[in-house]
Amino acid sequence: MSQVHREDKDGAAVQAGDGRYSRQVRFSPFGAEGQAGLARSAVLIVGAGALGTGIAETLTRCGVGRIIIADRDYVEWSNLQRQQLYSEEDARLRLPKAAAAKNRLTDINSEIVIEAHVADVRAEELESLLPGVNLILDGTDNFDTRLIINDIAQKHRIPWIYGACVGSYGITYTILPGETPCLNCLLGTIPLGGDTCDTAGILPQAVQLVTANMTAEALKLLGGRREQLRGKLLSFDVWRNEHQEIGVMAAKKADCPSCGSHPVYPYLSAANTERSDVLCGRDTVQIRPARRQSLNLQETALRLSRLSAGKVESNPYLVSFTEEPLRMVIFADGRALVHGTSDIAAARSFYHRYFG
Repeated sequence: MSQVHREDKDGAAVQAGDGRYSRQVRFSPFGAEGQAGLARSAVLIVGAGALGTGIAETLTRCGVGRIIIADRDYVEWSNLQRQQLYSEEDARLRLPKAAAAKNRLTDINSEIVIEAHVADVRAEELESLLPGVNLILDGTDNFDTRLIINDIAQKHRIPWIYGACVGSYGITYTILPGETPCLNCLLGTIPLGGDTCDTAGILPQAVQLVTANMTAEALKLLGGRREQLRGKLLSFDVWRNEHQEIGVMAAKKADCPSCGSHPVYPYLSAANTERSDVLCGRDTVQIRPARRQSLNLQETALRLSRLSAGKVESNPYLVSFTEEPLRMVIFADGRALVHGTSDIAAARSFYHRYFG
């Protein structure tokens, strides 16, 4: 089959005819100009779980010029139900998700640049990954990291797209620094606990709907079609057949410490983020949430006991949850000790499975 190449005014290759991206180019609202915009763009995907892998595959197939993936975790069997880039061999070898994702994405499209970073992404790591990035996409599993992304996006004036899903529920919102409310405007403070995929399960269809909407917004931004952005917060429940679009522009706060008239970017400060420390000589990591909590330990124990894999013990002062080879002890103020590892990234990953 024939393939016609031409270049846009900046020299970026655009494929027409029967080329790789021809069906996108033939979609007239996007066209060759939009495709050229993708080719010139770089995106950072934070997290390579269910959302991150779906986002990465779509943008790889669409022809985004440079895709940077950062994730701290490795592939497990339970990931294969919804994390679409991974194979049984990846799970057997426990490959780092970022590395396994790069392997697969390179097979899908060898013409673009794929970068993999096996890292626990915090403010310092984000700063090092940002040069040249046009858009940040949220594939994370906790609000502590999302609020760091939010502040760094505001600081560097880089758009980012928030997304989350659990059970049959999904939500997404596109945040444009200087134009829309930021995540801190919408949330105020880090949510205290909440369901995760490991506690409430997840339907892959909810994941797919979130990634479809996030990547559609990404194409509009990178392809120069900002006028087509949704402009509203989208939420839905695929099991209950619910769909809602909410106008949130009124939530933008002039005094927001992240995006207001005098921003201080509070979540780039260690004092306002989750702290993780290795306890000397104990093969244990202590995790302190950014905000002091007041957990109902009886309810926490009951929630964890519903999980078939874990052993739960409790007393009036703490809850102990064991999932070999790790044991987590949770206190009423939200602090946790993760025993059985001195790897902070592994401890944080285990903690956020159950306390998102």
